[in-house]
Amino acid sequence: MRSMTAFGRAVAVCADREITVELRSVNNRYLDWNIRLPRNYLALEERVKTTLGAKGLTRGKVDVFITISDAQPAKAGATQLVADLAMAEAYVQAAKQLEALGLSNDLTISKLLTLQGVMVPAEVDEEVLDDDAMWSLISPVLSDAADVFMAARLREGERLSQDLTAKLLGIREMTAKLSEMSSYNVTQYRTKFEERLRNVLGDNGFTPDENRIITECAIYADRVAIDEELVRLASHFDALDALFAATEPVGRRIDFMLQETNREVNTIGSKCSDADMAHLVADIKSELEKIREQIQNIE
Repeated sequence: MRSMTAFGRAVAVCADREITVELRSVNNRYLDWNIRLPRNYLALEERVKTTLGAKGLTRGKVDVFITISDAQPAKAGATQLVADLAMAEAYVQAAKQLEALGLSNDLTISKLLTLQGVMVPAEVDEEVLDDDAMWSLISPVLSDAADVFMAARLREGERLSQDLTAKLLGIREMTAKLSEMSSYNVTQYRTKFEERLRNVLGDNGFTPDENRIITECAIYADRVAIDEELVRLASHFDALDALFAATEPVGRRIDFMLQETNREVNTIGSKCSDADMAHLVADIKSELEKIREQIQNIE
């Protein structure tokens, strides 16, 4: 079982470039991609999807951020500077205009170099690799990030699996109590029904018909019997246990099994004439709802 919430990151220096890959995802009904690549390499998007799909990614809203930067920013101190002649000319013309105020023009090149905007970094054309060459750099970093990302999904999924298994165990115990209470209620009904019937008939001078008593008790027992529902529930619980322990994507199958389980529990609730049993059914439905909420984050 894997969670749909995870984060993975990897960084590597390749060919004087620092490549950073970040993966993050949240739950989603389907597989929804948001891939951000440098503009020169947008054509690599399909290769990114194929790589992550091969890692086992099948569901979730997945954000992929791939950035490429200079591997040696320390060289920035040695960046070449060039003069912005237009800006320098503007300063010179402004100085000449101020001469009209009777001031001496002491503007020199040295002073001009210190004025804002005169010297600017030279634009360096970064080498643009072709798609295959760049992919050979990105691919191993993406693979490393994906391994971290998928491992995080699996760890979170294992924690969810443990919690879901514990909740299901509690539901099994409550279901066992329902079975005991159902059998007891049928027995109690027969006893009370027979006692009342004998009293009524005895007060009016009639002899109770044993066959009639048996028939009425059988009708009641059939109306409130939950044996079939309990058998199906046990089967559903076994299926859920197996799904909780699975490593492949099982979110949709768990959701389906929960719907079937809820259907049986609702049927049992409709047959309950005992308040304690009704409360127990409500508790089971509450626990199933908690499971349903959690599995929304299962891949």
